[in-house]
Amino acid sequence: MAYKITDACISCGACAEGCPVSAITEGDGKYEINAELCIDCGACADACPVSAPEAE
Repeated sequence: MAYKITDACISCGACAEGCPVSAITEGDGKYEINAELCIDCGACADACPVSAPEAE
């Protein structure tokens, strides 16, 4: 199950930098995770200072 980024995102980019498969890109107002690329490792959640990524 892929992660998703909630509205708590502050668009800092920490999650994208921490993603080992480059599944995260900057979206409109917040970052977005490509569910097809996400390997459900949780690196994005660990890197995020506001806990915006959550498991779906």
